[in-house]
Amino acid sequence: MLGGMAQTERKVSINIAGQAGYDILVRPGLLADAGGWLKAHARSAKAIVVSDANVFPKHGAAVVQSLMSAGIEPIVAMLPAGEDHKSLADLLPVYDKILPARVERSTPVLALGGGVVGDMAGFVAATVLRGVPLVQIPTTLLAMVDASVGGKTGVNHAAGKNLIGAFHQPIGVLIDPLALATLPAAELRGGLAECIKHDIIRDADGFARLEANIHRALALDMVYLADLISHNVAIKARVVEADPLERGERAHLNFGHTFGHAIETVSRHSYSHGQCVALGMTAACFLAEKLKLLDESDRRRVVAVIARAGLPTGGLTLATRDVIDAMGFDKKVAAGKLRLILPHGIGHVVIRDDVAADLVAAAVESLRG
Repeated sequence: MLGGMAQTERKVSINIAGQAGYDILVRPGLLADAGGWLKAHARSAKAIVVSDANVFPKHGAAVVQSLMSAGIEPIVAMLPAGEDHKSLADLLPVYDKILPARVERSTPVLALGGGVVGDMAGFVAATVLRGVPLVQIPTTLLAMVDASVGGKTGVNHAAGKNLIGAFHQPIGVLIDPLALATLPAAELRGGLAECIKHDIIRDADGFARLEANIHRALALDMVYLADLISHNVAIKARVVEADPLERGERAHLNFGHTFGHAIETVSRHSYSHGQCVALGMTAACFLAEKLKLLDESDRRRVVAVIARAGLPTGGLTLATRDVIDAMGFDKKVAAGKLRLILPHGIGHVVIRDDVAADLVAAAVESLRG
């Protein structure tokens, strides 16, 4: 049963030096108001709606109707659903659909969907006509609190995740928590992995609140979810402002992802992204404890809240050597050294590039329990 729905709009502003700032809006019912917002923020008689076969049947009509009501012609381009289709080849039909429609550099792309759609539609916006406006309209918790904020776009390659891409900041992010009511439970849990991550890297008090209230998220309490989403996008916004091109501090957001992306690649995406981040955080905490960065009690707290979110903390069956080899293709490798983001207590992380290979292997092995 859905919790009470607060209609107050929450706004988080993001301002990046040398670029136009934008707002991240969070409000139940915002999907149906996308056209009105766009009319006020983009000068175009057309808009490109990029979505997939899972999301569009649920939310496409509301967005398309809102555009038409605002006098904006929608051009709908569909992607195949799923991480397996996050490739350059799967983007070609999107270009084939929108370029003959005589789009202009003022024509915005609306990314309607989860993180895969957001990344792929964002890459389209970054590259078609050398760049058009982008509006992120995320429909999963994972995309709401992470993928839609910060301007990372891209597609996968056989060598690893998101190795082909560009930074392209949106002109706005429209988040409607009601969309979460249509998600499978596993998708909601996957998004909680990123919420856990944000608090571990930046907010010990927020982590304690999440420990006490994670059941409210799983119960689809919309008041709590709106607050949770706003809290998380605020954390990410501040990190992105400080380091928009991931040359330093923004790498903190990859806590859990170096292990996680490798697991995702080796498993050929049989694990979801959220599951991989959960396993990656578990391995990183194991490593941090071994390096005396994290107390055993704090490691146990992290593992417990991951498990309470319904996410895996073990059971890995992949070959350790395969996972370690895949980590070598990670974008965070610098000068041939693997950079690992590790918790130094809850609420703070450090970047280490001096971790012994046998300890990294032990961290992967720890996931078998």
